[in-house]
Amino acid sequence: MATSIPISPTILVAFLFVLSCLWVFPEAATATATSKYRGITRHYTFNVRLKNVTRLCHTKSMVTVNGKFPGPRVVAREGDRLVVKVINRVPNNISIHWHGVRQLQSGWADGPSYITQCPIQTGQSYVYNFTIVGQRGTLFWHAHFQWLRATVYGPLIIFPKHNASYPFAKPHKEVTIMLGEWFNADPEAIIQQALQTGAGPNVSEAYTFNGLPGPLYNCSAKDTYKLKVQPGKTYLLRLINAALNDDLFFSIANHTFTVVEADASYVKPFETNILLLAPGQTSNVLLKTKPNTPNAKFFMLARPYFTGMGTFDNTTVAGILEYENPSPHSSSSNLAIFKPSLPPINATNVVANFTNKFRSLASTRFPANVPQTVDKRFFFTVGLGTNPCPKNQTCQGPNGTKFAASVNNISFALPTTALLQSYFFAKSNGVYTTDFPNFPLHPFNYTGTPPNNTFVTNGTTKAIVIPFNTSVELVMQDTSILGAESHPLHLHGYNFYVVGQGFGNFDPKKDPAKFNLVDPVERNTVGVPSGGWVAIRFLADNPGVWFMHCHFDVHLSWGLGMAWIVLDGELPNQKLPPPPSDLPKC
Repeated sequence: MATSIPISPTILVAFLFVLSCLWVFPEAATATATSKYRGITRHYTFNVRLKNVTRLCHTKSMVTVNGKFPGPRVVAREGDRLVVKVINRVPNNISIHWHGVRQLQSGWADGPSYITQCPIQTGQSYVYNFTIVGQRGTLFWHAHFQWLRATVYGPLIIFPKHNASYPFAKPHKEVTIMLGEWFNADPEAIIQQALQTGAGPNVSEAYTFNGLPGPLYNCSAKDTYKLKVQPGKTYLLRLINAALNDDLFFSIANHTFTVVEADASYVKPFETNILLLAPGQTSNVLLKTKPNTPNAKFFMLARPYFTGMGTFDNTTVAGILEYENPSPHSSSSNLAIFKPSLPPINATNVVANFTNKFRSLASTRFPANVPQTVDKRFFFTVGLGTNPCPKNQTCQGPNGTKFAASVNNISFALPTTALLQSYFFAKSNGVYTTDFPNFPLHPFNYTGTPPNNTFVTNGTTKAIVIPFNTSVELVMQDTSILGAESHPLHLHGYNFYVVGQGFGNFDPKKDPAKFNLVDPVERNTVGVPSGGWVAIRFLADNPGVWFMHCHFDVHLSWGLGMAWIVLDGELPNQKLPPPPSDLPKC
């Protein structure tokens, strides 16, 4: 017969307090239950729906997540599992990409439409299920279907494991600033019109900080991002360039930054008063405020870096840095406001000097595991070209053609079914071929006088197949066929080390001797210099199909991309598991 044990009121209160802590701080419960943080599962729901949003005195219905622009913040710790249910309640197809997440053995959750999944159709849903392995810092998520990324994006913040510190002094506060664009028109209609006419697409009306264009645009003073700070404090700014088609300079008047991270990888700290972020790039910087409250406000500005031909949004977005508790003799409205000076639009040398400052920490705790030997070398030309104008049609591209873009002169054609599914079930026939060239088929003076024939090869979906654990060196060379231009190249499923870069044509005999194999920066998106080249190395240790493409969405729409297929390894943890049961169908 069971007997009851009396419990004192003190013990009961303590027990109820512990229970309440576990309810309020579930991740703390997991952390204290284990000596080593093993991660928890965090659930999110993304309702993709239309929302009326007004900017620049212009109201439009646009695709959002949970009615927010930018979308909601996703937060995790290194080692956590994220389970995100995406429900499509709009007429458009959609998919979500977790930009920069390694997706180790979770390629089905990577998100690019027709690469790792068919898009989520209207009224359907899909659960993205993946674990954050060996990463911490700032990334972001965005739509990966046509141009929906213009409005469907948000921050992905990865904190270190419990009891793990930053490799720099803990900041007073952390602030996320997303750089984006505002289009009065529907971005989907803009790119469809451009593809039809062959012309460059209409550009955005404004840039934005966290969705706000700021006071330098007409009818926009009320939509201004304001960062309020205290004197004598250090703030961690998590900066994300989510713009569709523009590299952006960023600066705050009379303040400097200490760069501590790039693309969720720590870097050797360095000081600068100008930042450059290509679309898809993220950076964490420390902002140290002035020791005493100044009788002034400070503009934070962003505007494009542009070296190509054609039109672009040549405007400037402004936010305001304000100090709390200004002098009792002054009001916020009559404070002087200072503007930073930004480099010229085409300041290529400024960009080169800035990007050359990035170095991995290469410490015992955060080593730089750059491959010292290379199994396979590749050389890719990247740039613009043209397609002939169809018969009985007038085209508005160069000399009456249609704009196109290519890698090794091959313009990537999205298939109508997902590559990963076709590969996994060995049904590639008619979907893709594996003969993407390792080197240009017709070499020429890439940064010299352009060839007379600017046509690209298109209409095919080609991939490169590499065995598991292959160490890869890839040199990407800009071309001057339709003018030299910087191209932000993003590799899905991997980080890579930027071992070298330079202007002009890559010299395979002389340039490799100057490669940095000690502490090169680790990134997921790198700018191929305008009129130059960049060399990267990575270890192909993640089986699956991985898209690599220009993160200017207009260049992606024109075909500047390709796919890597990394075969399974021999061990169970080196193989891609089967797809989830709710994987969308085409």
